[in-house]
Amino acid sequence: MNRILVDCSAHQINIGVVEQGQLVEYFVENKQNRSIVGNIYAARVEAVLSGMQAAFVNIGEQKNAYYYYGNTRAETDKPEQKSKKPKVGDTVIVQVQKDAVATKGAVVTDHISLAGKFVVLLPDGAGEIGISKKIEQKQQKIRIEKCIQNILPPNYSIIVRTNGETKTESEFQTEIDMLVKRVEKIKQQGEYIKPPALLYEYGDAVLKQLRDIYTMNIDEIVVNDKNIFDEISKEYDNVVLSEKKGSLFAQYYVQKQSQKALEKKVWLKSGGFIIIEQTEACVVIDVNTGKYTGKKNLEKTILKTNLEAAEEIAKQLRLRNLSGIIIVDFIDMAEQEYKEEVIKAVKKAVKKDHIKTAVVGMTELGLLQITRKKTRPSLQQTMTVKCKCCDGVGRVPSLYAVVAQIRQEVIALFENTIYQNVVVEANNAVLRAFCGEQQVFQKELEKEFNKKIICVENDAMAFGMFDVRKCENIDLINQNMKE
Repeated sequence: MNRILVDCSAHQINIGVVEQGQLVEYFVENKQNRSIVGNIYAARVEAVLSGMQAAFVNIGEQKNAYYYYGNTRAETDKPEQKSKKPKVGDTVIVQVQKDAVATKGAVVTDHISLAGKFVVLLPDGAGEIGISKKIEQKQQKIRIEKCIQNILPPNYSIIVRTNGETKTESEFQTEIDMLVKRVEKIKQQGEYIKPPALLYEYGDAVLKQLRDIYTMNIDEIVVNDKNIFDEISKEYDNVVLSEKKGSLFAQYYVQKQSQKALEKKVWLKSGGFIIIEQTEACVVIDVNTGKYTGKKNLEKTILKTNLEAAEEIAKQLRLRNLSGIIIVDFIDMAEQEYKEEVIKAVKKAVKKDHIKTAVVGMTELGLLQITRKKTRPSLQQTMTVKCKCCDGVGRVPSLYAVVAQIRQEVIALFENTIYQNVVVEANNAVLRAFCGEQQVFQKELEKEFNKKIICVENDAMAFGMFDVRKCENIDLINQNMKE
């Protein structure tokens, strides 16, 4: 069975796509730092970089966004059309393409698009019709194109998404009408509103992700939050509300898989392994034979390891949301035939990814080049922070990742033991985040299970370290805390 798990807690939302028991995609949305990709803003131009044909614009976030106002970069010697250069103080309507990462602000564009479940609507278009490449049947493409031609509004272009493969003209019409009304409302607001201002929010974290990852192959969406269940049930029929307490990832046996998604080493079934390193410039993946020594000859051993790695690398790109430039150092192969077989295997494996992924080819040094569209931070960037002790050489779990882990262990003790009290020991920063302002998160958890949480502050514990244990004698704990 294929399902999407929407696991909500006080601090963050975990969304996982599980196919036949395997976690293939994993998204984490901290409630304090949500993604703004897809949002549309009335932005104020703060600075213009003429030589870059770009500007920095204020969209109301902490960092100004990067806005490229030039034409598409020329790949030939054909002269470019003159682009419209903005001035400082101008108002521009822009949409967020990429979230802010580290010291860089968000990336925005003035090419607006609105996504529905079945189509993407492009205002100010020339009447073009695009169809998802994942819809491969020629007859379906012809049918869909005829449907869209009959209902395409003037001055708009349409891209049909994979989920629109079996939809009727009437279903397309309903969604397009809804999106057109939304566009007109955005345009009206943008004419008089004072920048910076949010004109359109793409949706909350869950709906935003579901629009991108939901396919006809999903059997059910499991949610453990009543409010979110009510919200997404308006758009999806196969939504199930879990009445069990605790982590959905643990209930469906993918908790360990989600934790391994942050490890550098990934073992292959044969005994080989891959090493994944993320840098500022690119992602580097190294393939090794490891424990696998083969049965016949060296070339066959290397080929089998590389083919197995090709499948696993495609899975890890989706699971960890690795993007940008990806360099894969496969084990050296002497035969050109084997190299082509490995490239073919990678191309086939990445077709399952809903994010645009291109396999460019091998360099003269035997390094495979892959590019994957970057829309949001990787799982590592979301779930970890630079280690202050080693000046950023290593990484440690982020504050909210630590808090989420503490919460899971507390719930496990509450559910699986008879003890009425649990002790959580950590430093002040971690405890404050775990408890919340005026202990709102702590009280909420205590009320849910009708049990007590005793927080013990220990500033000698390093950031990210904690201890969750059962408590038999609450009086002894209170006495030690006073001392």
